[in-house]
Amino acid sequence: MRSLWRGIAIFLLGGVLGTGLGVAIGFFAFPYVFPPPPAAESLTEADRSRLAASGTFIHANPSDPIHWGRGKVSVYERAVFLEPDFEVGPGPAFHVYLVPKAGIRSESDMKDVMYVDLGGLRAFKGSQRYPIPAGIDLGKYQSVVIWCERFGVLISPADLTPAGPARVAG
Repeated sequence: MRSLWRGIAIFLLGGVLGTGLGVAIGFFAFPYVFPPPPAAESLTEADRSRLAASGTFIHANPSDPIHWGRGKVSVYERAVFLEPDFEVGPGPAFHVYLVPKAGIRSESDMKDVMYVDLGGLRAFKGSQRYPIPAGIDLGKYQSVVIWCERFGVLISPADLTPAGPARVAG
């Protein structure tokens, strides 16, 4: 009788552990198996009127094959625009941050930094527009960062270069 209860307990424990492992693998595998379609948003003429800065997303840690990004970003007076060549490796709960610090290359660089969360990333690839809240002084922000909210991981940073006077349309 004792071995029967022990067998049942092992069976139930295995079921619970197997279910937990399956759910954990699902969190990581789902975005790879079922990625959302590429985005194809555009800017309005009002958005394009004042280019403030631009940059390029980089693979901050080349030894990490999962967390990477590439492509250009443009920051306008009213919006951050991820250009059509934008792409990041898939994952859960990615957000777009406007950061008042340049040279973000690891999670520790974001410690104690007051960033502006522009919202969740809508696609892992393609052009996307993120409105900038009113009252933000763009001169104080030197980076756009893609960040994983769920795990607190840096996905890809882009250092911003201010637009010169010749690049600003009146």
